[in-house]
Amino acid sequence: MNDNHLTVTELTEQIRRCLEGNFTTVRVEGELSNCRPASSGHLYFSLKDSGAKIDGVMFRNRLRTLNFEPKDGMLLRVRGSLSVYAPRGTYSIVCEEMEKAGAGDILAMLEKRKRQLAAEGLFDEERKRPLPRFPETVGVVSSPTGAAVRDILNILGRRAAGVRVIILPAPVQGNDAAPLIARRIEQANQWKLADVLIVGRGGGSLEDLLPFSEEAVVRAVAASKIPVVSAVGHEIDWALCDFAADLRAPTPSAAAELVSENRAAALDAILTLAENIKNTMATRLERARLLLKPFSMEDMEYRFRAILQPRLLRFDDAKETLIRNFSERSASLRRRLELARTALEAGSPLAAMERGFSVVVNSRTGKLVRSAGDAKSGDRLTIRPLEGTITAVTE
Repeated sequence: MNDNHLTVTELTEQIRRCLEGNFTTVRVEGELSNCRPASSGHLYFSLKDSGAKIDGVMFRNRLRTLNFEPKDGMLLRVRGSLSVYAPRGTYSIVCEEMEKAGAGDILAMLEKRKRQLAAEGLFDEERKRPLPRFPETVGVVSSPTGAAVRDILNILGRRAAGVRVIILPAPVQGNDAAPLIARRIEQANQWKLADVLIVGRGGGSLEDLLPFSEEAVVRAVAASKIPVVSAVGHEIDWALCDFAADLRAPTPSAAAELVSENRAAALDAILTLAENIKNTMATRLERARLLLKPFSMEDMEYRFRAILQPRLLRFDDAKETLIRNFSERSASLRRRLELARTALEAGSPLAAMERGFSVVVNSRTGKLVRSAGDAKSGDRLTIRPLEGTITAVTE
């Protein structure tokens, strides 16, 4: 035996040097698949064509330069270098640039099929029905060994322990999946096996989810008399049966929550509402009793007097105030009138004459004599006291 052997690490290191040294810059065109943004901000994906597939990664700092959002099914051209990840023994393209090259074959096929089925009215909103709030039986069309079924059973067991679950087994990927999924939906309707159906699977690449976009499955979902919840993949995944279903759930776990109201929580809510109604009614009745209690005949008379008496007092006070104001106003007017009369009388010539004054007129000039200069020696004067007339001659 030849002792010249290599360790796994040594062999991988030689492969890494060979690939990374000879493929420092590569340009590749392919259809995007299994596109998964990481929490770190990096984008992990696969590029494939009809014969092969290669993994790729685009780091966060380069991803920011893109002017579009990469999605499964896109036909892309990328530029980068090959890199070997030794712990897993895999190689991938580390992308520096990425641009659209058109629509991928799968995505183009799905868009064409979507338009055809939509034109037939299979996706119309008026066809969709509400889910029963408290279904007795839930049917699950999925792989019996998949994580989706386990999640659905766990959630239904926790939230609605009394609900019966029927598993309608079917493969969820591969060429045989679509006919069996459609057959299970038809059987559930034929035998009326459930009150609501969950049709779906866990996450996967665009190719893995293709059975749920097959025409047979979409038509079976649209024709189902039992309300259908489509739960295919994760939040960012989609399939054509999502548009035909009565309701789309982002994940199988979410579908289980949608079809199962928490019955214990609903019962607690009902009991709480009943207690609230009881307390509210008791409070209102007690308030009504308190409001009606004072309305006896004696109390009504007392209340009437209590309301009327202050107003009567105010009326009496207003009357007294009015009378007093009129009296004061009348007295003031009388005083003013008396003062005016006295002033008028004091200014009257007759009043002055009554006190002994007389009017002296110069007969020669006919003017009043107000001073000694108004008369000359020998002038005849006419003196008029209050009564009569006196004539005189000046000296």
